[in-house]
Amino acid sequence: MSISKNVKLPHMFYGGDYNPEQWPEEVWLEDMRLMKKAGVNIVSIGIFSWAVLQPGPDTYDFAWMDRLMDLMAENGIMADLATATASPPAWLARLHPESLPVDENGARYSQGSRQHYCPNSKAFRLYGQRLVRKLAERYKDHPALAMWHINNEYACHISECYCDVCASEFRLWLQRRYSTLDELNARWGTNFWSQKYYDWEEIVLPRKTPTYPNPGQQLDYKRFMSDSLLDAYLGEQRILKEITPHLPIMTNLMGAHKPLDQFEWAKHMDVITWDSYPEPTAGIPVFAAMQHDLMRSLKGGEPFILMEQVTSQVNWRQQNPLKRPGVMRLWSYQTVAHGGDGVMFFQWRQSWAGAEKYHGAMVNQTGDENTRVYREVVQLGNELKQLDGIVDARVEAPVAIVFDWPTWWALELDSKPSRDVLYLDQIKQYYSVLFERNIGVDFVQPDADLGKYKLVLAPTMYMVAPGVADNLESYVQGGGTLLTTFFSGIVDENDRIHTGGYPAPLRKVLGLCVEEFDPMLPGQTNAIQVEGLGAGTDGEYSCSLWSDIIRLEGAQPLARFTQDFFAGSPAVTVHAFGSGKAYYVGTQGEAAFTSKLVGGILDELNLAAPLAAPAGVEMTVRVGNDGQRYIFVLNHLAVPADVQLPQGAYSDLLSGGSFTGALQLAPNGVAILHAN
Repeated sequence: MSISKNVKLPHMFYGGDYNPEQWPEEVWLEDMRLMKKAGVNIVSIGIFSWAVLQPGPDTYDFAWMDRLMDLMAENGIMADLATATASPPAWLARLHPESLPVDENGARYSQGSRQHYCPNSKAFRLYGQRLVRKLAERYKDHPALAMWHINNEYACHISECYCDVCASEFRLWLQRRYSTLDELNARWGTNFWSQKYYDWEEIVLPRKTPTYPNPGQQLDYKRFMSDSLLDAYLGEQRILKEITPHLPIMTNLMGAHKPLDQFEWAKHMDVITWDSYPEPTAGIPVFAAMQHDLMRSLKGGEPFILMEQVTSQVNWRQQNPLKRPGVMRLWSYQTVAHGGDGVMFFQWRQSWAGAEKYHGAMVNQTGDENTRVYREVVQLGNELKQLDGIVDARVEAPVAIVFDWPTWWALELDSKPSRDVLYLDQIKQYYSVLFERNIGVDFVQPDADLGKYKLVLAPTMYMVAPGVADNLESYVQGGGTLLTTFFSGIVDENDRIHTGGYPAPLRKVLGLCVEEFDPMLPGQTNAIQVEGLGAGTDGEYSCSLWSDIIRLEGAQPLARFTQDFFAGSPAVTVHAFGSGKAYYVGTQGEAAFTSKLVGGILDELNLAAPLAAPAGVEMTVRVGNDGQRYIFVLNHLAVPADVQLPQGAYSDLLSGGSFTGALQLAPNGVAILHAN
């Protein structure tokens, strides 16, 4: 169910979290006026309202919500209505203390902030689902209701629970997964350290142990917790599907958020939404762009909604600087450029009390219209009204990056050759090259159909599950280009070593064997000598973090180490396989090398930016259902930037201007171009 199919709101979503229960009702009318002035067309309501909606186990108060929903309908503002289960009321913790989560040391968390629930708590699910049913039955036909918002930011604070209920549920989950103890023992390798199990009741959660727990158990526990949180979501989703099958249902994700296997979650969300909070003084938000692309990829390229960002400053970092003038607008258009069909904020009106009272909002506590922030909010909201033609347009992405949550979990478990090898860091360094060259990127699972991509990058693909190697071989055999890196192809889906020599399942397609690997200490470096990679790339580059000692089995060396006992041995290779090529990078080269390596591959594949522009100008392409191509151009520089246009005239959706030959963008400037 794409956003555009929501007939109540076939436009760019614009609004934010709205918490009117924190304010006297006379403020609500003023909120409506200010929202309409700003172009707001939808707000999220009820996210943290459980205690207000349900004062006690058997009492409910919907009168204020009735008045709010009616007021919104009268003013043409739609409701993204939350199920309110993100923060259980105090009475639930008092009556059912077992509903509170437990940490790995066995200590129970206290009520008093938010997200204080065990996802497997029967009391939490019972009372939460009762509330959801009452909300759905009461508002199912309300003209303001456009979308359902389940809970909020699952696993933001409590991603793991170690209570006795979770232990029992974990054993049941394992029985469904493995059927027999013999199979479980084999998968976990329990003959090591006398960990073999003879009764399901002997299995506990990987709580605090004297030293490293069993990695197979740890990995399955992470799967179990992601599934437990998903099952809590599904308990509410099923009720909403039953009562309002025509309405979209979602929860707001948190980007590249480790605890949840979001490809699995996406199967149960009608639209992907997520929350983005880049540090505003850290420069161009490359990681935010990467996460936009990841979120868009969760449902095969379908547009997403940015459910939360901040207009000005957050409240939860060590220091919380402001976004400078124009940055909120620029970063909002980055969202749209990467496939967003909605730009929303936390929150509408800044709170006057509570832990987030210093978190920025669309209007301040007084509702002052004469602030810089509100003026920017009004400008953006009214500009977005011009972009109906872009709704549901898809991003052009000729390159894919393999992203896999179980690989992330397994790679960063205890007892690894190097704790400095971090999954996101490895993904980011390759994504950054593509971002800098303005090449569109999708993220894919390892077993995805790769046929439409000219280049597939799989950095540190530590885990190779059954079928993945065959999928990669088929892709390269058919003419694709694959690049993977050190510490790939090492273990199976249970974190057991693939026998047959590293990287056993990938040896054939890569044409090599890794005899040993040598993780480097902090500050330690080696160097690689590059020869024959391409014009302008030859020479010596620094490398760090890791060195593979490679034996060639058909691959050709592109770079060799220059130091240590393995000096002269291959560091980077390429293997002609079928009609395609497979590259292997056996170290972490300095940024200049990675840029030249990936850039050379892109040049060979004739993959280039849509327009010529200086570094610091970001570009993407979205293609509408009618075939119209929209080129987004965003100037992240503090100076004007000149962009060269191909032959012909181009119009800018935002300014309405027409351009030939070239376009100059102001600092923080944005253009959305299409050919006339």
